[in-house]
Amino acid sequence: MFSISGLLLFMGAAIVLILIPGPDLIFAVTQGITNGRKAGVYTAAGLALGNTVHTLAAALGLSILVQTSPMLFTVFKIAGALYLFHLAYKSLKNRKAGLTVPEGEKRNERALLRKGLLMNVLNPKVAIFFLTFLPQFVNYDAGLVPLQMIVLGLIFIVLTAVIFGALAFFAGVFSAKLLQKPRVQEGANLAAGVIYVGLGMKLLTTSP
Repeated sequence: MFSISGLLLFMGAAIVLILIPGPDLIFAVTQGITNGRKAGVYTAAGLALGNTVHTLAAALGLSILVQTSPMLFTVFKIAGALYLFHLAYKSLKNRKAGLTVPEGEKRNERALLRKGLLMNVLNPKVAIFFLTFLPQFVNYDAGLVPLQMIVLGLIFIVLTAVIFGALAFFAGVFSAKLLQKPRVQEGANLAAGVIYVGLGMKLLTTSP
């Protein structure tokens, strides 16, 4: 279904994009710093679990597009590519923008798990991202498009949980300083911009 090189490419791109400091990552790290390692890990788990909803929605949506309307699939490709180019522009434009880690609210671990889950599920930007990112790595010749999307989504979820969880767990040691280092921030955004442009170009040339 997937080639080893294809999976490695997917995992490499996913890791870079997961490491981009954004609201979800900042929230997980904040909880780790202010409320302890356990709180940070629970928050990271909730954020990662939220991606299951987006994975299933993306798998179903892409499957319907591929099976019902080549024209709609073309529209999806163009719209998705434009969105990815927009993300690239934002990453490059704000590559030197500084980040601050706000003070966290005192919450119990289960509340933080629910908060992370809801933050992710209710974020339309995450839904759009999944619908434009995962299809880049689907092998349409192999069929079983929804299953492939689900497998890729599960890999992304595991990577998110591990990376967010590790950063949140060790937040008091290095995460806050790391996220605020200008060179780290600029490098992450530059890498993300390049990846977004590449994904947009690849999406435009994708055929079901």
